[in-house]
Amino acid sequence: MSTSISYAKAGMLNFLGSCPVWYKNVIIACLIINPIVAQYSMFVAGWLLVAEFIFTLSMALDCYPLEAGGLLVIEACFLGMCDMHHVTKEIESNLEVIMLLMFMVAGIHFVRDFLLFFFTKLLVKVRSNVKLAFLFCFMSGLLSAFVDALTVLAIIISTCVGLYQLYMSIITNNSAMALVSDSNIPEEHKKSLEEFRAFLRSLLMHSAVGTTIGGVCTIVGEPQNLIIGDTCGWKFIDYALRMAPISLPVLVFGLFTCFFIEKFKLFGYGHRMPDAVYQILVNKDKEQSANLTKRDKLNLIIQCCCIIWLVVALGFHLASVGVIGLSVIVLATALCGVTSEGPVGKAFCESMPFCALLCVFFTVVTVISTQKLFDPIIQWVFSTPEQFHLPIFYMANGIISSVSDNVFVATIYIQQVRDALIASQITPEQFDEIAIAINAGTNLPSVATPNGQAAFLFLLTSPIAALIKLPYLRMMYMAIPYTIVLTIIGLIATWFIMPIATGYMISEGLVHGASIETILGQMK
Repeated sequence: MSTSISYAKAGMLNFLGSCPVWYKNVIIACLIINPIVAQYSMFVAGWLLVAEFIFTLSMALDCYPLEAGGLLVIEACFLGMCDMHHVTKEIESNLEVIMLLMFMVAGIHFVRDFLLFFFTKLLVKVRSNVKLAFLFCFMSGLLSAFVDALTVLAIIISTCVGLYQLYMSIITNNSAMALVSDSNIPEEHKKSLEEFRAFLRSLLMHSAVGTTIGGVCTIVGEPQNLIIGDTCGWKFIDYALRMAPISLPVLVFGLFTCFFIEKFKLFGYGHRMPDAVYQILVNKDKEQSANLTKRDKLNLIIQCCCIIWLVVALGFHLASVGVIGLSVIVLATALCGVTSEGPVGKAFCESMPFCALLCVFFTVVTVISTQKLFDPIIQWVFSTPEQFHLPIFYMANGIISSVSDNVFVATIYIQQVRDALIASQITPEQFDEIAIAINAGTNLPSVATPNGQAAFLFLLTSPIAALIKLPYLRMMYMAIPYTIVLTIIGLIATWFIMPIATGYMISEGLVHGASIETILGQMK
């Protein structure tokens, strides 16, 4: 680049890096407009900030929201939209969520070898594409109920990338070039390659949806689950039981949808792994299994035991989620011989950007609380007949979460409903039910777009998306059957089944009803 460019030009090139110029201009315009609007109405400026922040979330593929959203939030703090001491208190009250991301994600990083070994064995042992899709969807859901969804999907992506690269190395002499262009692919392999790509697309989409189906089931399945559960004072078992009237029907119908679209080859699903690729995988697996040393086998056993410990510790709530994740880090590294700072530090790289973004989330939430932005909306909802509160909250959260971030949406709504409980606008029983509706709404309909689910966004931005030709619109198209089924079943279960089931569990003593004292205790 020429050294003759002006400082103004250099500044524009540096500002938000390689983002589209129009996006940079929009952010600059927002930074100029917000102080002007704030001079006349802090309330309007607050709503403008929320709209702008949601816009940065929807543009996550072009620019990570931390940078642009962070600039907007810093300006809002200087304009006096919120008190920085309140921001600190908001972050402190959500420390468990931050610890979940910091330590649980890092902990799972050290048991990846076992999970990678497990999924590779599935690919080798199961030949039917229908059974394979069902198993990957089910296992992704099962793991995501206890393990971070991004980590589960990252492992499956690693498995698929390794398989793709292995196949390319066999059919071409220049596998590196083949990953960029199809021009070096021999003609006789092109049809098989397209079928293979379609197979991987199906497998990855089933797995991504599986993380959503499983993630709604437990308090550690998604970050927003922990935020809502912590606000309500629910422990691991409490949350699982309260969500069961929704999560179990969703699980059954979600897995049925997986089977149906794979069996009848709908929406781009139903492709089988080509025989040539399968044989390559079988041979490679035999070779790797034969080369496993006793130390390798012992490490796999240790990692399996760490996962068992994780599930047991969470189930019996032996410690906070973050502390349990930290214990997994200590056990897995100490017993598998990871003693250098570098490998340990690398494990935290995946979670720290989102931890920083969460702190920006909580600052926006503080602005909303300080300026009372959602009070009119909440008042309107509670002015409607009581029987419509649950579907309204479910759909409102679902629609916004499908284009924004579900953690942000859940945090906003649960705090507003908590405030309504404290103000005696709703009863503790209504609070419990609305909290579950908010949680279901942020988890299920959000599969509609890659923006709504972090796992979908992670898949879209991963290298394999380009290799197997899985762009944004194709992901939305392949998600359509799941979006329809999960949204409808979630709505029916939230509106009609959950209130009856919750009342029964309270009467039987399986769960305890909410109380204002409990909620106030969680705020301290």
